[in-house]
Amino acid sequence: MKQSQISILNHKIIRCKKCPRLAKYIRNVAAKKVRRYRQEKYWAMPLSGFGDPSARLLIIGLAPAAHGGNRTGRMFTGDSSGDWLAKVLFDNGFATKPTSQKIDDGFSLINAYITAAVRCAPPDNKPTRQEINTCSEFLMQELMILNNVKVIVCLGKIAFDTLRQLLGIKGGRFFHGNCFPHNNKVILVSYHPSRQNTQTGRLNWDDWNKIFQRARTISG
Repeated sequence: MKQSQISILNHKIIRCKKCPRLAKYIRNVAAKKVRRYRQEKYWAMPLSGFGDPSARLLIIGLAPAAHGGNRTGRMFTGDSSGDWLAKVLFDNGFATKPTSQKIDDGFSLINAYITAAVRCAPPDNKPTRQEINTCSEFLMQELMILNNVKVIVCLGKIAFDTLRQLLGIKGGRFFHGNCFPHNNKVILVSYHPSRQNTQTGRLNWDDWNKIFQRARTISG
């Protein structure tokens, strides 16, 4: 039942064109490409979430990367953020392998589901408030379908603020490692594993890994 609900929702997500600026941007990125991927065909459509429909762990990111998910067709796949996420998920028993490079590479999630606040790559990684609000209806539907979720990891402030709005969470501050209960779930807050954070040392591996160690303990 959940699988069919997710499949129907994912079909709607992929066909969505509600944000003209984003729809135009992802097409332009696919047309221009970058030199290292000039031989590849880009996905260039909105991205659905993916993973185990019965997952106890839900991971919410910001949006697909222009030359990552927007190219490969799967979130956190084919870019440096995906490298960090795949490795930490594998190390903590949530993934079948430590790398996520392309959609048919055999990478799959175990008791986990990955999604995002926004489903199209935004220019400069900065979606507008209207675009976030428009796209959040898909996240709300996922939250309703994925009713086995016990712990939600928010990667970055936009993911955190979007979840707070959808769940009606009052208060709650954004800082790495923040952890608090809400209804029958636990919310865990992390910096996003973007190069801006990992290469500057704002997010180091030990602190990143602790988030998912804790998620493993909570999710069982």
